[in-house]
This record gives sequence, C-alpha cells and structure tokens, in this order.
Amino acid sequence: MDDFTTQTPQPRPDSAPRPEWTPPGAAPAHTPPPVHTPPPVHTPPPAGGHPPVPRRSSGGGWKVFIAALLGVVVGAGIVAALGVGLLLPAYRATTPSSPAPTATVVTSASVEQPVEAAAAAVLPSVVNVAVEFPSGSGVGSGIILRSDGYILTNNHVVQDATRVTVRLGTGDYPAVVVGADPQSDLAVIRVQKTGLTAARIGSSSSLQVGETVLAVGSPFGLDKTVTAGIVSALHRSNLSQGSSGVTAYTDLIQTDAAINPGNSGGALVGMSGAVVGVNTLIESPSGQLGASQSAGIGFAIPIDFAMTVADQLIAGKHITHPYLGASALTVTKDFAAYYGLPVDDGALVQQVVPGSPADGAGLRAGDIIVKLGSMQITSSADMFAAMQAVGAGTQTELEYVRGSSTTTVKITLVAR
Repeated sequence: MDDFTTQTPQPRPDSAPRPEWTPPGAAPAHTPPPVHTPPPVHTPPPAGGHPPVPRRSSGGGWKVFIAALLGVVVGAGIVAALGVGLLLPAYRATTPSSPAPTATVVTSASVEQPVEAAAAAVLPSVVNVAVEFPSGSGVGSGIILRSDGYILTNNHVVQDATRVTVRLGTGDYPAVVVGADPQSDLAVIRVQKTGLTAARIGSSSSLQVGETVLAVGSPFGLDKTVTAGIVSALHRSNLSQGSSGVTAYTDLIQTDAAINPGNSGGALVGMSGAVVGVNTLIESPSGQLGASQSAGIGFAIPIDFAMTVADQLIAGKHITHPYLGASALTVTKDFAAYYGLPVDDGALVQQVVPGSPADGAGLRAGDIIVKLGSMQITSSADMFAAMQAVGAGTQTELEYVRGSSTTTVKITLVAR
C-alpha cells in the first residue's frame, strides 16, 4: 500500500435555474426612457482635423486666430490623454509592480523589455532532454544547476529510459541519471561537460498571484521556447498514480503560461530571470493531468522544495518521505450530503495499515481527518502537503471526526 492512496468522487451537476429565454428581436420587459443629455457648450475638434472656420468680425481677426489655435491644442491634448489611457492597462498587465498611472506614453518596446531580459537570462540554462525507451522515445526539458553538468528535470521524463541525451548549444551529449525521486517527480541527470551556464535560482516563497512568469522549455521538442503568463494560483495539490506508485504533488504553482508535452522539467521563471519552479503538469480538457494538450492550466513544483530534493540527490542521499499508513478519499459537499457525513470536507479514511502511525494513533476506517499539524485538511491531497510539511520523526497533532465527536491525537510520522 502506498503512503496515503486516494481517489476523488465526482460532484453531481448543480441545479441552478436557467435564465429566462427571450425570443430574438423581442423587446425587454421594461426599457428605461433615454436620458436626455444636452450638447456640450464646446466640443474640441478631433486630432488631425481642421477647426471650424470662425465668422469674420471687424477688428477681431487676431482674437479668432488665437482661439482657433487653442482649440487645436486642447483637442490634441484630449486625444493624447486617451492614448495613454488605452496603453497603461496593457503595461500594468505585463508589469506586476508598475507605478501609479502617469501621463507618460508607454511604448511597446519598453513594455517588452522586462520579458526579453528575463528570457535572455534563463534561455542558456534550459536544455532539451531526449529519451529513448524499449517502446519508443520522448522529449522533455531540464534546468542546468551547476556548470559541471548537473541538470534538474522531472522523474517522469527519464524514468525507465534506456538512453538520455541532452542538447546543448555545442551539440548533443549523453547523460546519466544521478538520482531520482518518484514520489516528488524530480530527478537529476548529468552530462560530462564543464563550463555550462547555470540557472539563477530564485525563491518560490515570495510569489504572488497575478505575478508575471515565463515557462521555458522544449514543447513538442521545440527547444528554447518561451511562453508568458501569470501565477494563477498557489498551494495547489494533486495526486498521480504511476508505475512506481502514487506521486504526491504538493504546494504546486498554477500558471496560465502555455505548458505542453516536452515542457516537463523546464523552468518557470520570474521577471528577474531567476527560476521559481519546475514545470511538471498540465490540466487537459478531458480532466486528466499530464495529458496531450494544454488548456491554459499548468502546474510547477516550487523551486524551494525542488532544490532540497536536488541537493540530496546530487549528494548521493536517499530521499525519504513521511509515512502515515492509511488510504483515504476526498470528502466533498455533494459526497457528504449523499452519505450523510458530519462534515463537508476532509479526508475520509478507507483503510489503515496494521502497525502504521495511523494505526498507533487509533484511526480506523470511516474517520474523517480534518487537520494535521497546523494545516486544515479539506481533501486527501491536502494530507500529502501536510505530511511533507510535518516531515518524518516529528510528533504533531492529528484531528479527526468520528460520528458526532471530534478527537485530537498525537502522532509521529515515520520515514519511508
């Protein structure tokens, strides 16, 4: 049995009423009378046009000339102001920390400069990773961590590969797998070459929703591809069943930067040009993670966590993960209503492994875990995130609901 295996029930369709249908061409039930707006006293002429010709008056020609000239200046000023108003929203959308709007016109060149600089900074450090299997071939991406050839990628890119090849600017080089951790879906490979340009590693802890990011990698084998988007959400969790067991994706970064097959193992980059995540998953229209096309929802492993795993793999250490010893499924509102459960969310325990930490804490099938450590549990995926946060060998508190009672127990997760 895996550490904490899960499945998620499908919610039933909601029963929200449909809006009333209005036949084509039919008038609405009530149309408010139009509001009469008197014409302005003076409407400035459009930019580039000619001001109206004033009537001549004896002795006032110089005054008419000055008035006409002022009209042209005012009209041009209004058009210029409108132009700035149209350009500033686009600038704010691509620059997360833009100053307050001013009257300065922002050119397209200045808007693109931050993206260009960030892309230029990271492109030499993101590589194409080609793999061969007994049953075929595949492609992924990698991030150069050290100048002496160590490269970070996803475990699912190189798992079961018979041959791994890294494409650098000077040619293709064979690579070996230094170490891999299937549960976190991370791996480190190495090429026998020095003088490589290592990526600048940033921090994922300070990311903000709405921040501009780039996804850099080799979608469909097209290496050195850059796509742009924003951080759509933080702290996402997902589970995936693979050949080596359950992979727990915890605390993921969600982005709408286009991620496609081949981007796996590539870099999610902030506007400083530093790596903030490892592009790993996409959500497809069919609802399956890691499927064959992008739907504008991608996920990256935070670089802070990825580097702790990478450093251990490079050092030759075995990666351990906290073990609970239970299987559970996610409680949803519909699921709880259908089965008459006492809470609307949590992790419903299905089975407990004898002798495991869960067994020692007194958990049994039917209990609903609602808190572990300091983290509220609203789904089975939350359990993995909480377990990773607590770690192995540390005593913490686990809260669960059984019938009408809520119980808090001490528990110590063990290393697996």
